[in-house]
Amino acid sequence: MINFKKVRYKNLLSSGNKFTEIQLDKHQTTLILGDNGAGKSTLLDALCFGLYGKGFRNLKKDLLINSVNGGGLIVVVEFSIGKKQYKVIRGAKPNKFELYVNDVLVNQDATVRDYQEHLEKNILKMSYRSFTQVAILGSANFTPFMQLRAVERRKLVEDLLDISIFSTMGDILKKKISNHTVEVRENNHEIELLEERINGLNEQLNALRENRDAKISKYENTVNETQENINNLLGEIDEKTENVVEKKSTISDKDTKEDRLKQTVDMEARLEDARRKAVKDIEFYENNDDCPTCKQGLDSEHKKKHIKEKEVKIAEIKEAVSKLELQTEELNDRIQEINGIQDEITQIQKEIGILQTEVVSNQKFVQKIQKEIAELKAEGNGNGDVSERINDSEEKLDILHAKKETLTENGHYYEIAQVLLRDQGVRQKIIKQYVPIMNKLINKYLAQLEFYVGFELNEKFEETIKSRFRDVFKYDNFSQGEKMRIDLALLFTWRAVARMKNSVNTNLLILDEVFDSSLDSQGTDDFLKLLNTLTEKTNAFIISHKGETLYDKFNDVIRFEKYKNFSRIAE
Repeated sequence: MINFKKVRYKNLLSSGNKFTEIQLDKHQTTLILGDNGAGKSTLLDALCFGLYGKGFRNLKKDLLINSVNGGGLIVVVEFSIGKKQYKVIRGAKPNKFELYVNDVLVNQDATVRDYQEHLEKNILKMSYRSFTQVAILGSANFTPFMQLRAVERRKLVEDLLDISIFSTMGDILKKKISNHTVEVRENNHEIELLEERINGLNEQLNALRENRDAKISKYENTVNETQENINNLLGEIDEKTENVVEKKSTISDKDTKEDRLKQTVDMEARLEDARRKAVKDIEFYENNDDCPTCKQGLDSEHKKKHIKEKEVKIAEIKEAVSKLELQTEELNDRIQEINGIQDEITQIQKEIGILQTEVVSNQKFVQKIQKEIAELKAEGNGNGDVSERINDSEEKLDILHAKKETLTENGHYYEIAQVLLRDQGVRQKIIKQYVPIMNKLINKYLAQLEFYVGFELNEKFEETIKSRFRDVFKYDNFSQGEKMRIDLALLFTWRAVARMKNSVNTNLLILDEVFDSSLDSQGTDDFLKLLNTLTEKTNAFIISHKGETLYDKFNDVIRFEKYKNFSRIAE
C-alpha cells in the first residue's frame, strides 16, 4: 500500500514563492474550502506533477509555472511503501527530478524517461491513468471511467488487477514472432545454399580420391604388418613382466632374512664377549688368593665354586654359539639364493627395456606412415583444400541445423504464449473471475448512494443499466447528478479491488467539487454516509467552494485564500 504523507509546492499555478504544505495522512476526512480561483484544486496538479511530470488539468508544463514569478516551480511529494520512505522532488525552470529512498538519492545516471519509468513501474506500480481513477475524482479536465474508450477501460482494469504485464508481454511477443519468422526464413535459405555447396565439393573430392587410393592401400598394409610386430613384442614384454612379478614374489622375505642375519651376528658377538669375560674370571681365581674388592683371602672351596660356575657358563655359551652359527649358515645360503634371483630379475628387466625400445621405434614408424596416409587423404592430388572446405561447410551446416531446432522449439513456445496472451487467454480468465465481484461492489455503492439501478459491466467493460422496471439505459442517458453517483460508485469499487489485489492501493482519496454541481442535498447526505464507511487507513480530501455547511461533517478543514494575488492556506 502506498501511504501518501505530505505534499509541498511553490510557484505552481497561483501559488507563490512560499511553500504550501498539506499533510496527507493526518486526518481521515478533510474539507478543503475556498472561492473560485483561490487555489484549492492546485493540490491535484501538485500531486500529478510531482509523481508523473504533468498536471491533473490539461495544461502544458510551462502553463503550470506561476506566471508572475516565471520560474522556481518545485513540488515535493513524500510517501511510504512498507518500511521504505520515499520523496520525489520535481521542478521546472530550472528542471529538476530527484527520487530519494530512505533519504538516499537514487542513481541519477539514467535518462529522465527511464527514471520516470522506474518510479511508475517499480515503485508506484500505477500509471497516471490508474492514479487519477483510483485516488482522484475531479470535475474539470477529468474523464470518468464510463467516458473512456473500451480499450482504455480494459487497460485501467488490467492495471488494477495487476495483469497489465500480460498486455506488455503480448506486444513484445508480437515483435518476437515477427523477428522469428524472418529469422526462420533466412536460416532455411542459408541451409539450402550450404547443402548445395557441400554436394558440389563432395563430387570434386571423390574424383581426386580415386588417384591416390592405391598408395594409401600400400601404406595401410605396412602399418598393419608393423602393428602386428608391435603386438608380438608387447606379448613378449607381458610374458617377461609376469616372470619378473613371479620371481619377485619368491624373494619377498629378503628384508626379513637380512634383519635376522644381522641379529644373529650381533648375538654371536655378544656371546663371544661373555665367553671371554668368563675365561678371564677363571684365570683370576686360578692365579689369585685374595678378593680384589675387600682384599680378604679366598678359601679354596670358594674359588672352586666360582670356577665351576664360569665353566658351566662357557659351555652354555659354546652351545648357543654353535646353534647361531648353524642359523647364520642357513641365512647366508638363503640370502645368496635371493641375490641370484635378483640378478635374474635385473637381466629380464634389461631385456624388457630392449623390447620396449623396439616397440617405441615401431610405433614411431607407424605414426610416420599414418601421417603420410593422412596427408594423402587430406591433400593428395590437391584434395586437402577441398576437404577443409567441406569440413568448414559441414560445421556451419551443423550450426545452422542446431539453430533451426532452436528456432522450431522457440516457435512452439511462441505459439503457446500467443494462445495464453490472447484476449481469451490468461487475462480474460482473470478478468472473468473479477467482473462479478466488480458488479457486486458497484451496485453495493450505488445502493448506499440511494441510486437503485441494476448496473452490470460485461467482460468487455460495456455497461448495461436496468431500472426497477427493467428498462435498459446507458451511462449517457442519466443526469449529471446520477452520473456522479455512478462515478463515485466506480471510484470506490476500483479502490476496493485495489485493496484486494494490493496493486494500486493507496490511503489517498481526493474528490473535487462533487458537492458543488452534481449532487443534490440527498445525494450529498448519501455520499457523506458512504464516506464515513471508509477504513481508518483512508485519508479523504473533499474540495468545495460551497462547503461551509459541512464543517461539522469533517475531521479537519483547510481554507484557501488569495493574498496579494497569490494562493495560500488561510491562517
